Amino acid sequence: MTTVARLVLGGVLIAAGALKIGNPADSVVAVKAYQLLPESIAVAVGYALPILEIVVGVLLVVGLLTRVAAVIAALLMFAFVFGIGWAWAKGLRIDCGCFGGGGQLGAGQEPTYLLDIVRDFGLVLLGAWAARFPPGRFALDGALGLGGDTHEEDEGDD
Repeated sequence: MTTVARLVLGGVLIAAGALKIGNPADSVVAVKAYQLLPESIAVAVGYALPILEIVVGVLLVVGLLTRVAAVIAALLMFAFVFGIGWAWAKGLRIDCGCFGGGGQLGAGQEPTYLLDIVRDFGLVLLGAWAARFPPGRFALDGALGLGGDTHEEDEGDD
């Protein structure tokens, strides 16, 4: 189960980062649209976010520093849940920018806040799972002796 959790979460992060990294200006627009951060911080976050998503996603997929990457991923997803909830509560009409794009919605477009929150909260849970349990049998952590037990079913066996 941990292998599945880290592959799904890592894959989502890689996809999200890859869709943003080619056009960082759109990522900056998406972060600014939430109206949560001061301008200079929003710009820095907009540029750094795709890189962070890709790096953490790759670490999860290959199973290297899995627990640290899972905690970072879960916190990142929780921040997204918070941000989307904030936008919804403030009455903002924005695209989450989760997979590129972002910013104000056009005429006739409706926000998908509930769907975005449910998806991202599910990803928070996957991150928590991957942080809590050994990284699984197909993780580099096990091969390098970094992750303790590599098999979930072996936990507690001596």
